[in-house]
Amino acid sequence: MEKRLNVPITDENLNELKAGDVIYLTGNILTARDQAHKRIIDQGAPLDIEGAAIFHAGPIISENDGEYDMVAIGPTTSMRMNPYQGDVLDMGPKIIIGKGGMDDTVREALIRNDALYVVATGGCAALYVDAVEKIESVDWLDLGMPEAMWNLKVKDFGPLIVAMDSKGNSLYD
Repeated sequence: MEKRLNVPITDENLNELKAGDVIYLTGNILTARDQAHKRIIDQGAPLDIEGAAIFHAGPIISENDGEYDMVAIGPTTSMRMNPYQGDVLDMGPKIIIGKGGMDDTVREALIRNDALYVVATGGCAALYVDAVEKIESVDWLDLGMPEAMWNLKVKDFGPLIVAMDSKGNSLYD
């Protein structure tokens, strides 16, 4: 199945999506890597993450007089977020985007929260950047540009493959 979803997810039923399905996202996605995940748990998120799509990515950004432009954005290895992802999922995000799979604690959190882990193809940073319409905001720049939380307005961001669904199915099994 191929499906187009608007984010944040409000009343979409993600239960109908299963491992192997392809999705595209329109709306806003947030980037977050290790340090941002840790800070979300320690301090709370700087933005509302209810229904959010969180992308494990360290984008390449150019800055000119306080204006930011997206140069490239591709997935980073998700397993680094395993220690934090379950707790963050319990705070309301519905879609986690990354690469390389996640562990059983995350699988349990996906089931518990009716959420999905979807994979973006590594090496396609130039393709994904074309779907970024605008950088809406950035938080936690003190963590460094790749670790900061970027709020991106996207249109038809994908293709993304459902790798772990809300029923516990995983393409990694």
